[in-house]
Amino acid sequence: MKYNIRILANCCFLGLSNNLFAQEDLSVYGYWKYHQPAASQLFYKSLSERAFGQLGKRETAVSSLTTKAQWRKRQADVRAKLARAVGPFPEKTPLNPVITGTLKKDGFSVEKLYFESRPCYHVTAAMFLPDSRQEKAPAIIFCSGHSENGFRSEAYQRLILNYVKKGFIVLAFDPIGQGERIQYQPDELKEGATGEHSYAGVQSFISGLPPANYFIWDGIRSVDYLLTRKEVDPARIGIAGRSGGGTQSAYIAAMDDRIAAAAPECYITTFDKLIRSNGPQDAEQNLMFGLEEGIDMADFLEVRAPKPTLIVATTRDIFAIQGARDSYNEAKRAYEAFGKAGQIQMTEDDAGHASTARNREASYAFFQKYLDNPGSPSDLEVQLLTDEELHVTPGGRAIAALKGESMFSLNEKRAKALATKRSAVRSAADLSAELKKKIMAVSGFTKPAGKMDVIFSGRLHRPGYAMEKYLVKGSSGYHLPVLWLKPAKSIGKTVLLLDDQGKAQAVQQGKLADRLARQGCEVVVPDLSGIGELGSGFISGGDSVIEGVPLNLWFFGMLTHKSLVATRAEEIMVLAEFIRKNGTAGTVLTGVAAGTLTSDLLHAAVIQNPFSKLVLLQPLVSYQSIVEERLYKPGFALSAVPGALTEYDLPDLVEALSSKDLLVINPVTAAGKEVDQKQADSIYQRALKQKQGVGLSVRCGLQYEELLESAMLWIK
Repeated sequence: MKYNIRILANCCFLGLSNNLFAQEDLSVYGYWKYHQPAASQLFYKSLSERAFGQLGKRETAVSSLTTKAQWRKRQADVRAKLARAVGPFPEKTPLNPVITGTLKKDGFSVEKLYFESRPCYHVTAAMFLPDSRQEKAPAIIFCSGHSENGFRSEAYQRLILNYVKKGFIVLAFDPIGQGERIQYQPDELKEGATGEHSYAGVQSFISGLPPANYFIWDGIRSVDYLLTRKEVDPARIGIAGRSGGGTQSAYIAAMDDRIAAAAPECYITTFDKLIRSNGPQDAEQNLMFGLEEGIDMADFLEVRAPKPTLIVATTRDIFAIQGARDSYNEAKRAYEAFGKAGQIQMTEDDAGHASTARNREASYAFFQKYLDNPGSPSDLEVQLLTDEELHVTPGGRAIAALKGESMFSLNEKRAKALATKRSAVRSAADLSAELKKKIMAVSGFTKPAGKMDVIFSGRLHRPGYAMEKYLVKGSSGYHLPVLWLKPAKSIGKTVLLLDDQGKAQAVQQGKLADRLARQGCEVVVPDLSGIGELGSGFISGGDSVIEGVPLNLWFFGMLTHKSLVATRAEEIMVLAEFIRKNGTAGTVLTGVAAGTLTSDLLHAAVIQNPFSKLVLLQPLVSYQSIVEERLYKPGFALSAVPGALTEYDLPDLVEALSSKDLLVINPVTAAGKEVDQKQADSIYQRALKQKQGVGLSVRCGLQYEELLESAMLWIK
C-alpha cells in the first residue's frame, strides 16, 4: 500500500518507546493561560479585526451622506462595487421555457415549468395563477431558503398560496442544489442544501466567480420569463423569500431595477453583527472580496432607494435582530433624502429563524399596497400540495432527466477556459516576478512587519536530541506554537517542517522530524493558523462545515481578501526569520511540507524564498484539480486561494521554483488519489523542461520507507 499522510498518526515504527512519547506534553499554549482559551479562534479573530476595519471605513463614508445627490452618487458607487463582487453575468440567451404540466386547484391553477437561465442550465419552477385576477396582474417572484425540496416546503407554500389567494401571480423557482436541482446524492454529500451550495461554491470561488452570480442570474432570468407572460403587469413585479431566499431576494432586487417592491425575510442584518454571532454562512451568501469592497447588507436596500422595501425579521433569528435594526435605520436615511421615508419599512416578531403569522400579514399588506392589489392581509389556512404534485420533471431530478448543466459542470468549463487563457498570456521570461505580483494581489499577502516576539517555553529531552518549545508572534498579531528539535551534535542542516496533521503528530516516533533529529538535523515544527493548537478557528454551529472542514472560515478570508494561504505564507516567512536569528550561523535551511500545507509553502517560496531546498510530500497537483473533481476532498479548500485560477495555478509555482532544489513526492489529485509518474511528468512538464543543475525531481509511487529515505537524502 502506498504512503498516505492521513493514516500515519495510527502507525508505529521501530525506535523509542511509545509510552515515553505518550507521556510528553507537546502543547505550548497550555502553559500560557492568558492565550490558551482563545487559541483555536485566533485566526477568526484576526479576520474579524480586519473586517471591522473595512466596515469602519464604509461607516465613515456613509455617515456623512445627507442629500439626495450624495446618496445618488453612493448608489452608483455601490452598483460598481456589486458588479465587481458578483462578477460578470453571461449574455442573455433564449429561455426555451417548457410547461410540463398543469394543476387545477380551488381558486387557482399551477403551471409546472422549466426554463434555461444559461444554455442547458435548467431552472425548475411553478407558476401559480389565481382564477380571479386583473387582466394584467401583479406578480411576485418567490425565492426559497435552504429547504431540501425547494419551494415545495410547507413554510414556503403557506406564503406562496396566501399570495395567490390574494390575487397575486407567483413564480417560485428552485435554487441550484435544492428541490429538483439537487446535484449530489445523499451518500455523496450529507450536509443538505447548504452543503450543496458551499461544496460547489468553493470550486466557483477558486475560479474567481462567486456562486451568488449563478443564484442572482436565475432570479434576473425569472423576471425575463415573467415579462413573456401576457397575464403579468411588468410595472408590478415584486420579490420575496426567507432565509437563503431572503439573501437571493435582497441580491436580485438590488441588481434588477425591474423589481418594484422587495421583502427579504430573515436575512438582513449587518456583517458586523453576523461576524460577532454566527459568522459567515454558506457560499452564495458571500460576495467576492465583499467586505474589502465595503459592501454591507444595508447597501442592498439603499441602492434601491426610493423603491419600496420591507425588512422582515425575528428577534431570535440566526441573523441578529440588532443588525436588522441598524440596517433599517441607516437605509431610512437614504429614503428620507429621496423624500420617501415611508417606503422603507421593517416588521419584526418574537420568534426564531421562522415565518410567523404577524410577519406574513405584514408582507401581504406591503405588497398589496405597493403592487396596487388591495385586499385583506389576513393569513389564511391553505391546502398544501405534495412534492410529487409539484414535480416538474420525472422523479423530481432535473439534471438527470434533462441531461443539463450543473454549477459544477459550468464552473469546470470556466476553469478550463481560464487555463487556456493563462497559458496564452504567461511570461516565461520572467515567470517568478510575475507570479509574485499575482500571488500577492489575489491572495491578500502582505509582507510581515513589526518587531519579532519570541517566548521560550521550556525544553524536553529525547535520546539523541532536545525539544524546545516556543511561542513566535506571527504576522496576524498572535503567537504560533513551535517545537524546535535540537540534536546533541548538529550536522549544519535545519528543516522547517510543516505538517497538516499538526506538530504533535509530526514529531511522533518514527516520523520524519524524529528521524532527521536523530541523524543530526535541527527540525523546527510549528502549528500554523488553523492547525493543531491553533485549531480550525471557526464559530461553532455555522453553515458549511463539510466533513469537519470549516469552509465558512475560508469564505470569511475571501470576504476580507485575506486568504488562509496568505496568512500561512506570512507565518512561514516569520518562522524562517526566527530560525535565521536564533539558529546556528551558516546552517542550510530546507522547507518541508506534508499534505495540504504544501500549497502554502509553495506560495511563500515564490514570494520570498528563504530556503536552499524544498521538499513537498503528497502535494496537491493543482487548484484545477479541485474544480475538476466532482467529489474533491474539502480539506484541500483551506489551502486554496479564492480567485487563483484567474491568474495562476500550483504547477506555475513549481515551474517558478524549478531551478531550485525542489523534490516532489507522491503528488495527489483533489480526490486524494496519487498520480502515476506519467501523469506527474505531464502536469509538471513545463517545470521539468525549465530545470537547471539539480533542480526539480518528481517521484511517484513511493512506499512510506522509500519516501522517508528520499526526503532525508535530499535534505542531507
